[in-house]
Amino acid sequence: MLDLKNLEAFVWIARLGGFRAAAGRLNTTQPAISARIAQLEKELGVQLFNRGTRRVTLTLKGMELLDHAERMLTLQAELVHAVAESTTLRGLIRLGVAETIVHTWLSRLIERLHNRFPLVSLEIEVDTSIHLRNGLLAHDLDIAFMLGPVAEPDMRNEALSSYPMAWVASPSLDLPAGRLGLADLARYPVITFSRQTKPSVAIQQMFKRPGLPPLRFYGNSSLASIVRMTLDGIGISAIPPAVIERELAEGLLRLIPAEDPLPDLDFTICHPVDSDNPLVPIVADMALEIVRAQRHGAPTDKRRLSQTIQNENLTDRSDA
Repeated sequence: MLDLKNLEAFVWIARLGGFRAAAGRLNTTQPAISARIAQLEKELGVQLFNRGTRRVTLTLKGMELLDHAERMLTLQAELVHAVAESTTLRGLIRLGVAETIVHTWLSRLIERLHNRFPLVSLEIEVDTSIHLRNGLLAHDLDIAFMLGPVAEPDMRNEALSSYPMAWVASPSLDLPAGRLGLADLARYPVITFSRQTKPSVAIQQMFKRPGLPPLRFYGNSSLASIVRMTLDGIGISAIPPAVIERELAEGLLRLIPAEDPLPDLDFTICHPVDSDNPLVPIVADMALEIVRAQRHGAPTDKRRLSQTIQNENLTDRSDA
């Protein structure tokens, strides 16, 4: 009977291209990984890796073993997921999260995961979706909630949630009455997500129409910083109203009716198809449960946003 730990080491060396990288992924030492592979090769009576090159590559026999080994590890993960008691399940989940999720429902996921699986450890990386994608492809993350999908064929994608975007400003900012066109908005700095992100690229394209003044664009990787700059009246921001519900309710910020709609933020659950971490489907299911409960428990973000903008339009007409 082959040791599953040896097969796990073999699979991660094949995926990451080196013994050292596999040791880091499995939280052990390089000599320990080498010992596992030596034992596996002895049991099978074959050489599994070509070690003469800078990047370790599989031999023909290694290629034959890889598919079987991955299926065995996947089966083990499915077995643990189906049978293990939640109070005894241990492990680590490395979760990548876009900041919009942090400001909406991530804390509920963490609380639910801790209550159900008290022995499970969680590492959270908050970053742009571009960097989260790279983390998934490099196997530095087990699962990510991000603006997706990730197009690579070895990635699994599942729709998670959608948040509308809106133009937002401080009441202290001197804005024209009524619905604003792009020419009106371009008079102010536009504060939004980093320049290379999906929503940012879409906004920049909107302002490339003929006749518009040059756009003063303030890209920011921190959603909290975007909100702070907007509160300070530096410019108009393009962000999801869901992350500033308190500021809107207290009148610290207001939604700006505009002629041109902004694109929604469509978030996706992304993780490798061949993931052998039994915690991945658990975290994915929990996230979907929280989002569904949020949809059924309150008006949807789009409906709430529509109602708020209608109120803003009525206010603008009464003031005009």
